Amino acid sequence: MTEMCYIRGLHPTMSSAPEMTPSKPQATISEWKKIVAPFTVPSIPRATWQIVNTFVPYALLWWAMYWSLSVSYWLTLAIAAVTGLLLVRVFIMFHDCGHGSFFKSKRANSVLGFISGMLTFTPYLHWTWQHSVHHQTSGDLSRRGDGDIWTMTVKEFQEASPTRRFFYKLIRNPITLFVVGPLALFLIHQRFPSPRAKGKDRKSVMIMNVALVLMIVGLSYVFGFKNYVLMQLPVTMFAGIAGIWMFYVQHQYEDVYWEHREDWDYTTAALEGSSFYKLPKILQWFTGNIGFHHVHHLSSRIPNYYLEKCHNSHPMFYSIPPLTFWKSLKCINLRLWDESDRKLISWKEYRQRYAQPVTAKAEEVDPADLPAPSEIGPGMS
Repeated sequence: MTEMCYIRGLHPTMSSAPEMTPSKPQATISEWKKIVAPFTVPSIPRATWQIVNTFVPYALLWWAMYWSLSVSYWLTLAIAAVTGLLLVRVFIMFHDCGHGSFFKSKRANSVLGFISGMLTFTPYLHWTWQHSVHHQTSGDLSRRGDGDIWTMTVKEFQEASPTRRFFYKLIRNPITLFVVGPLALFLIHQRFPSPRAKGKDRKSVMIMNVALVLMIVGLSYVFGFKNYVLMQLPVTMFAGIAGIWMFYVQHQYEDVYWEHREDWDYTTAALEGSSFYKLPKILQWFTGNIGFHHVHHLSSRIPNYYLEKCHNSHPMFYSIPPLTFWKSLKCINLRLWDESDRKLISWKEYRQRYAQPVTAKAEEVDPADLPAPSEIGPGMS
C-alpha cells in the first residue's frame, strides 16, 4: 500500500479526513495491521481524562436525580435520560477494558472493567468471553448464536416450525428488542452464566451478582431503597435502549455482510459487516466513538478515543459509506437475511417475494423450537 499512514508520517492526532473518496483499497491483513498499529497504543492521559469526564458527571447526576425526586418525577426522568447516556459511555470503557485496549496494564483494565461492570450490571469476564466470540464470528452465517442478535435467513424461516417462527417474530419485534429487552437483559439475563461458559467466566457472574447486592444495599442506605429503585430503573432503561440500538444498527443494516464459513473473510466482515454510524458530535461523545464500528471490528485493540482518528488516517476507510441517524431508523424494519439478494429484508418484502399460504397443522411445542438464551440478544457493543 503506497498511501499507508505510517509511510506518509500521518500521526494519530489527525482529526479530519480529506473530502476525496477514492475507490476502496484492498488491504491484506499484514497491510491493515500496519495501518492501524499507531492507534493501538493506549494513552494514559486520554484514558484518565475520559474516566474523569464520565464518572464525575455521572455521580453528580445521581445526586441531581435524588434532589429532583422532591420536585417532580418528570424532572427525575429527564435527568435519568442524560445519566443513561453517560452510562452508555461507561459501558464503552467497560467494553474497551474487555478488549485490553483502554489501558496498557491488564490489572488496570480488570479493575476499571469490574467497576464499570457493576454500574452496567454486566459480569466483566463472562461478557468479555462472549464478546470475543462475537468478534471472531461476526458476519459468519455458519457461526451465529453468541453475542449477536438472532438473525435467520429466508430459507431457515421458511423451514422453521410455526412455533419457532412465532418466537423469532416475537424477539425481532422492536417492542421486545428496545422496550422489554433492556431491563430483561441487564437485570435478569446477565445474572446467569451461559451454558457454554467455563471456569473463571462462569464464576465471574456469581462474583458480580454478590457485588451488585452490596452496591444496591449501599446505595439504598444512602438514598433509600424506594428512591434508589426510582432512579436506577429509568437509568438502566434509557442506557439499555441506547446501547441495544447502537449494537443493532452496527450489524443489522440492509447491505450488511454475511457469508457462510467457507467464504467468510475477517477483513471484509469488519469493513462491510460493521457499520460506520455517523452520529452528531454530542451523541458520538456519549457513545464513545463506537459508531466507527468498522474500525473497531478490524482491530479491537484500538481504544475508543482513537477510533475516529484511525478512520480518518487512510483511504481504506474513506470509502466506507456512512449510516446517518435518520437513515438508520429504517433498519428497525429489517428482519431476515435474503441469501439470493444478499441483503436484510423486512417482513413486507418477505411477504411480497416469498410468502405462501400457510397450511400447517396445529402442533405441540417442541423444546428444540424455543430460542436458545444466546439467541435472545446481546449486551451493548
